[in-house]
Amino acid sequence: MDLTPTAWQLWIIAALVFGALEIKLSGFVTLWFAVGAAAAALAGAIGLGLNGQLLLFTLVSVALFVSSRTIFKKGFMRSASPLKTGVEAMLGQEAVVTEAITDPHGGTVRINGELWTARTLAGPVAEGERVTVEQIDGLKLWVRRPSASLETSSHKKKERTR
Repeated sequence: MDLTPTAWQLWIIAALVFGALEIKLSGFVTLWFAVGAAAAALAGAIGLGLNGQLLLFTLVSVALFVSSRTIFKKGFMRSASPLKTGVEAMLGQEAVVTEAITDPHGGTVRINGELWTARTLAGPVAEGERVTVEQIDGLKLWVRRPSASLETSSHKKKERTR
């Protein structure tokens, strides 16, 4: 009895290994190689040569990998907004004034549990008031009262850039 494995049996083993790796890694990468190996095993079982099996394995695996990334991105990530982190996430958020903000010296605000130096875009702001972060300049936040008009903030921005 000959115990030498044939090509299709080796492809089945490869498909099982790739399948096990997919279960362990769960990234939808090795799954497509498992399907490609299964296709190559089928081709080997019907008598296709080794070069044809390798070509079929490569084509099936790459085609599934590329199409799945496109399908997942278009289908499942369609409505996802880019994740903002760090300083970028503070824009538009509310902060509480912990030290009154005056025009020449600025003040301090608390946002996300941290204290930040702040300057105002719409006149002095008293301690305890809520403000909205409009822009960030280094370690300094430029803020305005939520009720302050946009005209005032654009006027202050022009003054600051002079």
